[in-house]
Amino acid sequence: MTLLLSTFHTPIGTLNLIADEHVVLAANLSSVKALKESLSQEDSVREITSVKKIPVITDLLTDYFDGDIAALSAIHVRQTGGHFSQEAWKAMKKIRPGKVISYAELAVRAGSSAAIRAAGSACAKNAIVLVVPCHRIVKTGGSLGNYAYGLDKKEWLLRHEGAL
Repeated sequence: MTLLLSTFHTPIGTLNLIADEHVVLAANLSSVKALKESLSQEDSVREITSVKKIPVITDLLTDYFDGDIAALSAIHVRQTGGHFSQEAWKAMKKIRPGKVISYAELAVRAGSSAAIRAAGSACAKNAIVLVVPCHRIVKTGGSLGNYAYGLDKKEWLLRHEGAL
């Protein structure tokens, strides 16, 4: 099956997406080239077709930016990574919109309370920005911490969701 590539204009910049049917494989706010590089080896050899909209996914993203902050929860994802990263990404997907947790809490939810740095690393390696909501992870004490696309975008997303 062919992969679908689409760009989606948002208040925080252009979101680039690659999906397989109704599953997002990669999403970023930087470039299509970086997006393609983030695909698994298996997916990177498949044909990629540019489309205006990806069925269901584009509608859910539109709903999210129009105020239905729970819409992202309905988007299915798949990305490659080690066991701890997989558990961390699953834990991120379970954080309700409007809520934040610390990197330490993410480590606990991913299965290892001592793996705080690994939790931060899982956020940094997340190839499906926004949909796997690493923006909902903050430092202990509530300061924003880091965000690959800039703290202004992380702050915007958290304000949009009502967490700030």
